[in-house]
Amino acid sequence: MKKIILYIPLILALKLSAQDNISTANEVKFEQGSGLNFGFDNNNYQFNIGGFIQPGYTYSKFENQDAENTMKVNRAYFSVSGKALKEKVSFFIQTDFSQSNPLLDAWVAYHPTSNINVTVGQKRTFVNNREMTINEDKFQFTDRSMLSTGLSNTGREFGIFLDGTFSIGNFGFVPQVALTSGDGRNSFGSDSRDTDFGGFKYGGRLDLYPLGFFTEGNQNTTADLLHEGSLKMVVGGAASYNDGASNGVGEGHGDFDLYNEDGELQYPDYRKMYADVLLKYQGFSLLGEYANTSATGLEQTFINQAGTVALQPMQISSMLVLGDAYNIQLGYATLNGYAVDVRYTNLTPEFTDYSSSLMEETKAYTLGLSKYIKGNSLKIQTAFSSIEYETSKEIRAELLFQIVF
Repeated sequence: MKKIILYIPLILALKLSAQDNISTANEVKFEQGSGLNFGFDNNNYQFNIGGFIQPGYTYSKFENQDAENTMKVNRAYFSVSGKALKEKVSFFIQTDFSQSNPLLDAWVAYHPTSNINVTVGQKRTFVNNREMTINEDKFQFTDRSMLSTGLSNTGREFGIFLDGTFSIGNFGFVPQVALTSGDGRNSFGSDSRDTDFGGFKYGGRLDLYPLGFFTEGNQNTTADLLHEGSLKMVVGGAASYNDGASNGVGEGHGDFDLYNEDGELQYPDYRKMYADVLLKYQGFSLLGEYANTSATGLEQTFINQAGTVALQPMQISSMLVLGDAYNIQLGYATLNGYAVDVRYTNLTPEFTDYSSSLMEETKAYTLGLSKYIKGNSLKIQTAFSSIEYETSKEIRAELLFQIVF
């Protein structure tokens, strides 16, 4: 995959260079935050190389334990993208070289009209909570909330995605639907023997903009960096149904096995439902999110292949993350780039008296301070959190630097 990523820019550059004699205008430019951009044939063919890096420091102290200090590169992204405007086609490849399996996104999209997109490949899905749909370089805090990290991994999936953007007067709405493998990113495993488990995942999201769309450049962030001149808001809901899940949050496979009475593999169905609202006005922002996860298809399910030990209702919560969660965050960003944000997150497992549940009763309080030097492309962020688990308490402090190329 690394070789493919390196060869694609070279092949495209050679091919387009050979067409210089028929092109009327070509250009190359670099701008921090926008990457290295190539434009050919009067910008009908566009090509971009970009990425960002996030080095950081974390201090963590649990009750009755020694403190831990960690310095690492949280993310090291490299991306390649392109558009063919005449052909109405685009592509995107993105990797994170801070991970052992770096491929995050690899998709091709067809745009039949200016407001409708059909995408095939691996990408961040829109069927999770709103914060999970935000790019990793545009966080309001140093990291996502515990609602996001507790119910999702990277939020990437392989499949087919359809979305459109429409408006009636000042009222805007964005419907989105997806059909995916249900096993997250790299869902087909490391080789042909590591196959996809279960069935497909069906999901969708609907976002409503009753007061009009956000200002261009301000729609893919939770903070109001551009200071909306009038109150703007988006109210959204998302839901998904994973037909046969074998990973705690439905973004993997093979983490556990269950059987029917004949000794055949039988996985539970996993449902997620989200509701969220985001408001922005003159630097102020308010994000509220609610999530519920549940499992179905548990009848005649056994934990042993012989079919003699039936799955008890509470046991499924030790295999799938089940319960309710909500997240509220409020912030203010000044025009000269200083921002202060507060966040409260609460997680409640479906079975509060079952100690083996993957979701743990949790309350998290976070104060964030940020300095946006050049928008999201160059910034410094700190966060101080108090996290109350069911059996312990953690104090966490984080410092993050971000440079977008």
